[in-house]
Amino acid sequence: MPDADRAACRVIRSPQTKPSRKRRMASQSAVRAPPGTESTAGECVQAESPSKTPNRPFSSLPLNPALLQALDSLDFKQMTPIQAETLPPMLQGRDVIGQGPTGSGKTAAYGLGLLSRIDAGLPKTQALVLCPTRELADQIAKEIRALARCLPNIKLTILSGGIAKRPQLASLEHDPHIVVGMAGRVLEHLAAGTLKLADLKVLVLDEADRMLGADFEEASRAIVEHAPKSRQTLFFSATFPEAVRHLSRLMQQQPVEITIEAAATAQVKQIFFEVDPARRVDALAHLLSAYRPQSALVFCYSKNDAKDVETLLARRGYSVLGLHGDIEQRERDEVLVRFANGSCRVLVATDVAARGLDIKDLAAVISYELPLDPDQHVHRVGRTGRAGRSGLALHLYAPREYSRVRAIEQRLQIDAVIEKLPLSNLSPDQPVAATVVTLCIDGGRRDKLRPGDLLGALTGAAGLPKEAVGMISSFDTRSYVAIDKAQAKAALQRLRDGKIKGKKFRVRPID
Repeated sequence: MPDADRAACRVIRSPQTKPSRKRRMASQSAVRAPPGTESTAGECVQAESPSKTPNRPFSSLPLNPALLQALDSLDFKQMTPIQAETLPPMLQGRDVIGQGPTGSGKTAAYGLGLLSRIDAGLPKTQALVLCPTRELADQIAKEIRALARCLPNIKLTILSGGIAKRPQLASLEHDPHIVVGMAGRVLEHLAAGTLKLADLKVLVLDEADRMLGADFEEASRAIVEHAPKSRQTLFFSATFPEAVRHLSRLMQQQPVEITIEAAATAQVKQIFFEVDPARRVDALAHLLSAYRPQSALVFCYSKNDAKDVETLLARRGYSVLGLHGDIEQRERDEVLVRFANGSCRVLVATDVAARGLDIKDLAAVISYELPLDPDQHVHRVGRTGRAGRSGLALHLYAPREYSRVRAIEQRLQIDAVIEKLPLSNLSPDQPVAATVVTLCIDGGRRDKLRPGDLLGALTGAAGLPKEAVGMISSFDTRSYVAIDKAQAKAALQRLRDGKIKGKKFRVRPID
């Protein structure tokens, strides 16, 4: 990094004590924070670990009162470490590189930053957030909309690939203030002239390691060429390879660099299991039966592996669904809804498909095969043990893959806990059964059908107790509701026979 850039770089990192290299077999261990980011910055601050950082209220920042009102309504009182360190320079208009673990509050950090720059009276696109997946785009948009709930007349549009362009074109007839999108689709609209960035104030790359990686780098850099040079540029991610830092020097102006280490993963119990490659599925079923997590995200290296594992677990009676590149958007939505509401217990996914998923209270992550890149391992483990909760991370590896274990040890500065699997005496299959059923109602936001309307219909006319109704998810043209399995048949029949807001809707269970 050039000296001028180094002088503007501020690195916040947790102090580390390097553990001994002595291997501990079959004992419990927590994931320790990754090694601190080395810096020769002229301005370098070493912070306490996030768990020891004093809480700072959002009210201590010079935020718009409407944003403070929205934060209060969302019950967001204290800033997370990544928010406390990145918001001050963002509010000053500085470029920022923000690195923090999954679930650390990065989206709210840059969301507040860009909303502070928006002029609602200027009907032009002023903020653009680029991300790698449709699911992440939806998640980001939802969070920014929640933060903007008390700001009048803020328009946000999602531009994702893999879905029809017509609704996007209609939305772009009047310029949105904020665009959240995938690089390929955003670039298509820029080329067609349906999206203009002449008035752009803030450009955000979420999951910047992927946006500037092999899959998206060309499109991301092309989009940057369309943006004004006077913009503020924000990079946020859980990991930042050196190649990404190099590109930051081409796209950012003297960025402030903030790194918050993954102290929250100290709540994650992490165990590695050496296994015969031919017995991977047996070993996976054993772990699911022995540990019996209420929800488990199983990572596979390829979509073909994900398909095979889903099929084989389903044959053995496990409540399982798959998430990979070969399923359509509507099916992806239903898979995620069912996993989130508990009507499916195991989700088998590729790393790419799982990027950006916001799965709360995930009990366990399981690596069917260890990734080649130890940073990818960090992303996997970060899915569980979030917000101070405990989590479980179990990993299978073949003897020839032991070098991957060593790479993970070096990346996380841990001594891997390795246990032997009793392959001659594996646990019998004992799947954790789903206790709820998901019903799909063919009516959604476009029909002005709200979650409260469904809850009222189920607990009112349908006569269900409130505790029998679980998570309700709304989309443009459909809604999903989780119902206690014992009450599902009655709920289905009563919704079919009755009306919701005076209208008849088609209702069916999702198998």
